[in-house]
Amino acid sequence: MSVLERAALLALHRLDPETAHGVAMKALISGLAPLPGPVTSPRLATQIAGLHLPNPIGLAAGFDKNAQALAPLARAGFGFLEVGGVTPRPQQGNPRPRLFRLTADRGVINRFGLNNDGAAAVAERLAHRPAGTILGLNIGANKDSADRAQDYIDVLETCGAHLDFATVNVSSPNTENLRNLQGRAALWALLAGVMDARGRMPRPIPVFLKIAPDLTEAELADIAEVALESSIDGIIATNTTTARDGLHSRHRGEMGGLSGRPVFERATRILAQMSRLTESRVPLIGVGGISSAEDAYAKIRAGASAVQLYSALVYEGLSLLPRIAQGLDALLERDGFTNVSEAVGTGRAEWL
Repeated sequence: MSVLERAALLALHRLDPETAHGVAMKALISGLAPLPGPVTSPRLATQIAGLHLPNPIGLAAGFDKNAQALAPLARAGFGFLEVGGVTPRPQQGNPRPRLFRLTADRGVINRFGLNNDGAAAVAERLAHRPAGTILGLNIGANKDSADRAQDYIDVLETCGAHLDFATVNVSSPNTENLRNLQGRAALWALLAGVMDARGRMPRPIPVFLKIAPDLTEAELADIAEVALESSIDGIIATNTTTARDGLHSRHRGEMGGLSGRPVFERATRILAQMSRLTESRVPLIGVGGISSAEDAYAKIRAGASAVQLYSALVYEGLSLLPRIAQGLDALLERDGFTNVSEAVGTGRAEWL
């Protein structure tokens, strides 16, 4: 991390977190943030669900909720981007404050409630996306929707023409009863509708499912069975957790979803369990607590074909991206892998 980036992060941390994120986004859009450009190598270049990635390190949903910084993020070194979550109609989300830094724990709690500009506004921005970037959208349902399953279809139909993949988000803890859609019957019906809508698209795209880290073994088994039956293209494990084990920061009692370092172990165990339950037949993307090359490598060895991060950027800045990519390349070389795909699942047993 450069002296300039360290100073910028210190200044941002003097602001309340949501304001700080807004300032960081404006700096990014204005071209004030140094960007390393594409980071790749023969060992890092890989595929997932037919998507060709220059490296397996993606941006998780939530950083750019409304697809406002696509061009600079495309130059930040990520192998792929996921923006959103987006609902059919705009919604304000929950009252502020709704974002909290847990600095001592290197974590973040949010209770945004899927605040976003709505599918039509986001689709307009996606239509002007930068070329050469693998871009996905996290799709969700409006809080007051009478038919949440239809909401997912509506967002896909509105935005899908401009995407490389879509993620069905049934795991946010900040929209009341949304996680109920992870139940077997509800999930089957939801995914059946989404996959039918995908099939009607002129250019069908991969559809991923994002799950929570707070699932029981039986719930995971149900999701795995539905995933295999519905032929979805991948599972993202995991979203934020409602657990609060072992935290020390003063905001540890705030309601919302916890992300960052405290969720790493929980999320990685869910990832490994899902890899076992699906018999590695469904590609997995590992999310939760990644802040180093070693963390990314652990997720890959637990069963992930690719990984995503967000919360670590709050503490490490965008220079974290090339550090993780270069470190991951070195770890793969050390262990004799010629490509990251060869390492997927090689350490799964350590997490079961």
